[in-house]
Amino acid sequence: MANDQFILGVDLDGVVGDHTRRFREIYAGLHDLDPESLPLERGWDFAEWGFAPDDYTRYHRIAVLEHGLFRTMPLIEGAADALWRLSDAGIWIRIVTHRLYINWGHEKAVGDTAAWLDEHRIPYRDLCFLGAKPEVEADAYIDDAPHNIRALRERGNTVIAFDQPYNRDIEGLRATSWDEVEGIVTDLAADKLGGMPLQLPGIDAGAERLSRHQMVTTPQPRPDGAT
Repeated sequence: MANDQFILGVDLDGVVGDHTRRFREIYAGLHDLDPESLPLERGWDFAEWGFAPDDYTRYHRIAVLEHGLFRTMPLIEGAADALWRLSDAGIWIRIVTHRLYINWGHEKAVGDTAAWLDEHRIPYRDLCFLGAKPEVEADAYIDDAPHNIRALRERGNTVIAFDQPYNRDIEGLRATSWDEVEGIVTDLAADKLGGMPLQLPGIDAGAERLSRHQMVTTPQPRPDGAT
C-alpha cells in the first residue's frame, strides 16, 4: 500500500445498508407476519426469528433473487455523507462485500449492488466481491460480521467493528454510528499520512452534490425549441 494513500475497506450489509430491516420485511411478507414480531436485535443465526440451521440460506436466496434484497435495502443513517466527506478528504474507498455465494445468482447480485450504490450516491473507487477479506489490501476495514472481524484482526489488520447485536461480544475498536466511523478513520489516516484535510477545497459537500451538479449543468430547452 502506498505511503501517501489511505485505503478504507468498507463492507455493505449491516454497515452501509440495513440488511436486517429489509430482510425482515421480505420474510414477514412471505409468511404473512407483522414485521414488528421479528426483532431487529437478533443473533448471527437468526434464532430469535425461529430459524432452523438451513432457513437463512433458503430464505436469503429467495429475498435476493425474487425480491431484490440487494437493490431495495435502506441506507444506514449517515453512511453516504460520511463516506463522501472521507472520500473528499482523500480516503480511497474500497467496497468489499461477500455477495457471490448464491449459485446462478451472480448477475442479479452484482447488478443490484451496483444500482444500489448509484442510487444512494455511495462514493467508491473499487468494488470487490469476495469472502476472504484479508486478501484485500486496505489500511483499515469497517465490518459487522464477527468472523470477518476476527479473521482480519488475526492477520494484523485494523478493523472497526460496526456495532450490531451479533458482534457485541467482540472487544476492540468499535463504532456505533457513521459519525464515529468518520472520526476514527480521520484519526487513523492522519496518523499514517501525517495530517489530513477535512475536505478538498472547491468541492461541494454531501452525497446529493452529484444531483445538484447535474441540475445546474444539464442544458435547459429554449422556449423556441432550439438547444
